[in-house]
Amino acid sequence: MSRIIYLNGSYVNENDAKVSVFDHGFLYGDGVFEGIRAYAGRVFKLDEHLQRLYESAKSIMLSIPESYGKMKEAILETIRRNELRDAYIRVVVSRGAGDLGLDPNKCPKPTTVIIASSIALYPPELYEKGMPVITVPTRRNAPDALDAQIKSLNYLNNILAKIEANRAGVMESVMLNAQGYVTEATGDNIFIVKNGTVITPPAYLGALNGITRQVILEEAKNAGYPVEERPFTRHELYVADECFLTGTAAEIIPIISVDGRQIGNGKPGAITVDLIGRYRALTGTTGEPVYPEQ
Repeated sequence: MSRIIYLNGSYVNENDAKVSVFDHGFLYGDGVFEGIRAYAGRVFKLDEHLQRLYESAKSIMLSIPESYGKMKEAILETIRRNELRDAYIRVVVSRGAGDLGLDPNKCPKPTTVIIASSIALYPPELYEKGMPVITVPTRRNAPDALDAQIKSLNYLNNILAKIEANRAGVMESVMLNAQGYVTEATGDNIFIVKNGTVITPPAYLGALNGITRQVILEEAKNAGYPVEERPFTRHELYVADECFLTGTAAEIIPIISVDGRQIGNGKPGAITVDLIGRYRALTGTTGEPVYPEQ
């Protein structure tokens, strides 16, 4: 079945969802996006994702054509038209068509696209057994060059690190900043556990303050685990008792080795497993209803 795509106020077949080759999102990565999940007919943390979308757009002086309310309804309607209950939703707002120059003033009308489909970043067995990762030479963008809080269409920094992971034969890599502190993975935030304390790098080091990251911080506190947001280096990563990644698409996935150093006993740790259970309980019971009968 062909997907139905929201494109600039209309719902069209995916084969008819076309964007100009002069769109600056295509030419220069000039735009913003969000990845959102729906579970059992409910969109998880929709308002938080939309708030970040509009904040990212404001930061790059991009005016989203749709109002907040219209955007929310367009997301829900796109899911309905594709008859989905579990879905990954990609919302993209680009600068729109202009000329071949960089100037965003030459782009009079932004382009809005909403796609509702499915996604599976990692094989299911990795969520049970955990997966290995590496750290890579590619450094995370410095906040004074390109702030990670802007969820932009330009992911080349992350893609270069993903290429390094691919060449090393692993599915994910961890990026450091210029000072050698751990920031995040190519598409996910990173957590470690040491002596019962849940630790994650602060966003100011160059990590996106992910929606799932925020949920896990809150759930860890609710569970009674000590929580710290502070810088740490590869050494602390290597000697951690547990490690896991978080993201909207990835959810929570355990890490069992980093650069060949075994994490803990080489299996998903007890706190990681507990937080996975808590997160799945939340996603299965909360969120914005897609269908009126819910």
